Amino acid sequence: MQRRGLMLAGTGMLAGALAGGRRDARAAGPVVLELFTSQGCSSCPPADRLLGELARDPAVVALAWHVDYWNGLGWHDPFSSKLATERQRAYAGQLGEEVYTPAMVIGGARIVVGSDPGAVRGAILTTPAPAVPVAIATDGDALAAEIGGAGRPVTALAAFYEPEHLTDVARGENGGRQLREYRIVRAAVPLGAWDGAGRRLTLPPLPPGLGATVLVQGADLRVLGAANLPPRTS
Repeated sequence: MQRRGLMLAGTGMLAGALAGGRRDARAAGPVVLELFTSQGCSSCPPADRLLGELARDPAVVALAWHVDYWNGLGWHDPFSSKLATERQRAYAGQLGEEVYTPAMVIGGARIVVGSDPGAVRGAILTTPAPAVPVAIATDGDALAAEIGGAGRPVTALAAFYEPEHLTDVARGENGGRQLREYRIVRAAVPLGAWDGAGRRLTLPPLPPGLGATVLVQGADLRVLGAANLPPRTS
């Protein structure tokens, strides 16, 4: 287990980069940010705040995966899962990186320190935009994803997330603090693997209060397409 942390600074510059011409360059699809974090890690709250700020931009699809390898050090993160840890390890293995927190994966192609706005901004600006069109549609209680052709084998995943949550942490490195976290993955459902032809997929119903994200990825784990559906307001 490792940690990497920097002071949160220069966030306004990052937001400005997303609000400028780069967003037009990403018309083919949103930038996907996946933060691997833990309530047991004292270096993670700045990264959580940064993810929350970036998630306000409609050109961003943001997810926070809470890993479980901090749970033995005084605090059990209630949002942690083995799936999150396995997903981070898969990215690290594919990209030749270490496993640490907070780690931000951009487009499945880059891993940077999640609390470093400059590194995150640079990775956003240099990661190719997703080119496969993806849309999530609702019809009553039904939920479906429309996925365009990728021209190569793909896998797809549906992640259901809680937009924001406050947690009073009693023990561990963040003991005595109240943490505000964003886009917390509460469940993830594999949608299968196929040859990359366009298709329509039926998704599990959207749980109350949660949003949904669909990620389409290649064999190298790069994000080829993504879509986001916010929680229902009624």
